[in-house]
Amino acid sequence: MDLSLPFFVTLPHSGESIPPEVDWLQSLPPTTLMRDVDRFVDFLYQPIIDQLQLLHVKTQWHRYVIDLNRKPEEFDQSAVNQATHPAGRFPKGLHWSVTTRGETLITRPMTMELHDLLVKKYYQPFHDSVQDLRKQLRKNHPAVYHIDLHSMPSRGTALHPDPGQDRADVVISDFHGQSCEPSFKEIVILAYQSAGFQVAYNWPYVGGGITQLYGQPNIGFNTIQVELNRGLYMDEKTQLKKDSFSQVQNQLKQAISVVVEKLKVISE
Repeated sequence: MDLSLPFFVTLPHSGESIPPEVDWLQSLPPTTLMRDVDRFVDFLYQPIIDQLQLLHVKTQWHRYVIDLNRKPEEFDQSAVNQATHPAGRFPKGLHWSVTTRGETLITRPMTMELHDLLVKKYYQPFHDSVQDLRKQLRKNHPAVYHIDLHSMPSRGTALHPDPGQDRADVVISDFHGQSCEPSFKEIVILAYQSAGFQVAYNWPYVGGGITQLYGQPNIGFNTIQVELNRGLYMDEKTQLKKDSFSQVQNQLKQAISVVVEKLKVISE
């Protein structure tokens, strides 16, 4: 593991595997099951990850199994019996009970024992890996830089803060300026802009659980969330790649390469 560059990426929502314990997902139609997966995001970024040998953490597990971009306490009685929070508090929380289109995912709440098992087997290993990587990098550098990579629908739904609105190519989020140094935010925004993307800042996303959990610039940990418009590279109805896939992949190579070059200068 090369720790010379204080930078890593995470891909928490590109997995599509479903373990047998999560039987309520087994019979869903494919369009519902894949509604909110960051499909192909791992394929889009893998070439530049390989080329630059970037440190990264990703998962094979579907986000409906358990959402890695949520805080551990964000689940309610719609999903888990005896949960602290009332039904409807976290419909898209640690356990999604509905999709962003309002389709039902959980019809009968799971037991607390199953919840604990899912956390232990599928949530905690990812976050343990992120924590370990952060600690190792922090030992060698005064500051660590982290991008959490996602995709988003091209238009907001009724369950989004921007219903019916067309979105930018890329949304950069730092939780209202709290999850990273301003200089890192500027590096990331300019990198994606230089690669030809139209970039929005903190709208309609401000950053999820990962941004909030790991963005601690006061102690040298800088985290930014990047959302990529799915309409750029895939047909959102058929969920198949568009002819533009390779072009977008090359643009992402350029963007991440610029980020890395800037961070090399900062960390020297």
